[in-house]
Amino acid sequence: MKPVVALIGRPNVGKSTLFNRIAKSRLAIVDDMPGVTRDRHYTDAVWNDVGFTLVDTGGFITGDDDYFAAQIKSQLTVAVEQADAVVFILDGRAGVSPYDQDLSDFLRRSEKPVFYLINKIENRKQEDDLYEFYSLGIEKFYSVSAEHGLGVGDFLDDLVDILPEDDEDDEAKEDQIRIAIVGRPNVGKSSLANKLFGEKRVVVNERAGTTRDAIELQVEHRGKIFTLIDTAGIRRKGKVTQKLEKFSILKSLKSMDDCDVALILIDTEEGITDQDITIAGYAEDRGCGAIFLLNKWDLVDKNEKSQKAYMEDLRQKSKFLSYAPAMTISALTGQRCHKILDMAAAIYKEYCHRINTGTLNRIIEDAVFREEPSLHKGRRLRFFYSTQVAAKPPCFVCFVNYPKAVHFSYKRYLLNQLRQMIPLDKTPIKLYFREKSGKIDFSSKTRESQRIKTKKRKQIQKKKKQRKEQSKKKRERDQGKS
Repeated sequence: MKPVVALIGRPNVGKSTLFNRIAKSRLAIVDDMPGVTRDRHYTDAVWNDVGFTLVDTGGFITGDDDYFAAQIKSQLTVAVEQADAVVFILDGRAGVSPYDQDLSDFLRRSEKPVFYLINKIENRKQEDDLYEFYSLGIEKFYSVSAEHGLGVGDFLDDLVDILPEDDEDDEAKEDQIRIAIVGRPNVGKSSLANKLFGEKRVVVNERAGTTRDAIELQVEHRGKIFTLIDTAGIRRKGKVTQKLEKFSILKSLKSMDDCDVALILIDTEEGITDQDITIAGYAEDRGCGAIFLLNKWDLVDKNEKSQKAYMEDLRQKSKFLSYAPAMTISALTGQRCHKILDMAAAIYKEYCHRINTGTLNRIIEDAVFREEPSLHKGRRLRFFYSTQVAAKPPCFVCFVNYPKAVHFSYKRYLLNQLRQMIPLDKTPIKLYFREKSGKIDFSSKTRESQRIKTKKRKQIQKKKKQRKEQSKKKRERDQGKS
């Protein structure tokens, strides 16, 4: 495994800003409001050709005035235990806080190598006013500005020198199946992530909006590696007013761009809402596989509404995702949760499926023979050949003489034939139509016109040859008479 480096500190000292700076991306949400980060956030980073795993943690608070303080402290404790090195970040503008002293004492007991960073130092005057930090018992510290990158390079040079070697298998990483857990706020996404992960890895609370960032977890199941992405709840656009929540929703939507399979969680206590279907539409637009999970099934009164009734209601409202499997679960009790990763693996297999061109063309040819497309302005719509151009999801292109003439109902018919014959009944499929390019137009009318022109040209050449021969014979006769 790669060595692990944990970033810790009290709220609003710049941990997430430094996390993004080292990772060279904007993976963590950054805001001036304290307490934005609540869960452990992992990413891979490289410095001087040394790879390591970077961990962003929630702000450390010893008091109980914050609603999530106890759970954040638990997350931080686990991060320090798993880390090979710890980076303690302090606020150079605010100075030393009582929380800094508590955290410093905690780190001494951990006996981990600790790097002390005093953040938000942008000029020499600020550097001269840092003497108060020696009261924490610090022998060496680094003055940095995570926002501007000042001093970060010098710190990273020393950090990578003490890290153990990386023995991670790069091939195993390429075979990972990425799964995004999406849904409205408070439908049980974090509870499901913890259940699939096997321990309390992300903060769970009955308050809506507990998860703000997209948190990645790695799980091994039946020899396969799954990356679970716990996302923030997606509310209707009209109800989103805070900037922080907008960023959280954007990260959730981006997670669906990057995933192979989306687990769409629905709260069965509240029923299937329009927002649930809207979120399913986001997954369909992004072309990822999908599984509908009707959560909190243990709390539903089965006498009021049966499982069959729920499924019929779901299928009626989400016809565009008719290929997506659906199941009832309980993330709290674990009911049927053991089936989710097996189902995701089955979808992923179809999601990556490739078919040879010959077989594909036979399927399309047979489908067209059994159900011919309608005429276009009195002309026959012709299919010349088809090919698969991509996977994840499977994408097919059919070359025809009139691409715009293919009716959406006939496209749906061809998609259904592909699902049945390949078969691909659990994954999205993309089917496109293109006009056959080249010097020759293969439409029936043009081919007939070319045949007639060729025939006329041969007839003209034949007549010219005959006239030349007649002229030659006439000259020979005239010469013989003279």
